[in-house]
Amino acid sequence: MTSLVLPLAADYRRSTLRWLWLVTLGIGLLGVTFLLDLSIGPGPASFADVVGALVSPGSADARLEVVVFDLRLPIALLAVLIGAMLGLSGAGMQTILGNPLADPFTLGVSAAASVGASLAIAFGWAVIPGAGPLIVTANAFAFALAASLVLFALTKMRGVSAETMILVGIALLFTSNALLALIQYRSNETQLQQIVFWMMGSLGRASFDKILVCTAALGIALPWMLARGWLLTALRLGDERAESLGVKVDRLRLEVLAVVSLLAAIAVAFAGTIGFVGLVGPHIARLIVGEDQRFFLPTAALASAVILSLASTLSKAITPGVIYPIGMITAFIGVPFFVSLILSIRHRGA
Repeated sequence: MTSLVLPLAADYRRSTLRWLWLVTLGIGLLGVTFLLDLSIGPGPASFADVVGALVSPGSADARLEVVVFDLRLPIALLAVLIGAMLGLSGAGMQTILGNPLADPFTLGVSAAASVGASLAIAFGWAVIPGAGPLIVTANAFAFALAASLVLFALTKMRGVSAETMILVGIALLFTSNALLALIQYRSNETQLQQIVFWMMGSLGRASFDKILVCTAALGIALPWMLARGWLLTALRLGDERAESLGVKVDRLRLEVLAVVSLLAAIAVAFAGTIGFVGLVGPHIARLIVGEDQRFFLPTAALASAVILSLASTLSKAITPGVIYPIGMITAFIGVPFFVSLILSIRHRGA
């Protein structure tokens, strides 16, 4: 027995050390993209000025402090947090559904949030009374959460299975797109422009209040999911095998779906529709660390944070003085990956 345990323990230590080294590398890469994001944007401030202001805030003049801390820092921080939330949400959905194409964007949660935001923009309809200036954000959050609740209800009625959830998510996606088309058809030119811009995704509405909410949500969700890392890893072996190991599959699937849907709802409500980040980040993490959820989940969040931080930088760097919608940038990054993923799945299934 000892001769078997010692090699396994050594392998586990090696894999843990390798993961720690990769996480350190990823954090360093995130730091680089974060500084680049801070160095590009509205207001004159070079890379050296930004680093100097961060290292010694008191030494910077008032103009530089406004540019760095009021204009650029909220956007850069929100890009990191939204990316991590979408990555963790996509990783959780792919794990519980057993489908590599699952994420908030492909399962209709983002589209439902767009319907709520469009109703507020076009008709001023408030789902949550008293939302005031936050009516668009509140509507987007409410509709994203409602889409998740519909998903829960239908899957519970029909029996919780990965196939059922995916089919219901696709139905929600097409229904939301049809409602969006109807709202846009009934909107005037100004309202239509606002709806289209919101659906493209933007970090321009970043604020420290939103950063605080995202930090709290991520700080609760990530440890909660890591505490169930072994259960989620067992789930990847299949429902029957997981149940034989004592995992309550139905309960675990619904609990995780509730948490990741809440993360996705907050992310979409604050930044609009940002596609493919929750799809690409988890797959990069899976290629690096495999299916062990203790390593996979935080790596997926980190990889997605790097992707969205890089996309935020590119959205401001492509054309000087112009900030492109960040959802447009992530689509350019994600669509080729999405197509290659579908082709690789078909190749493996052939």
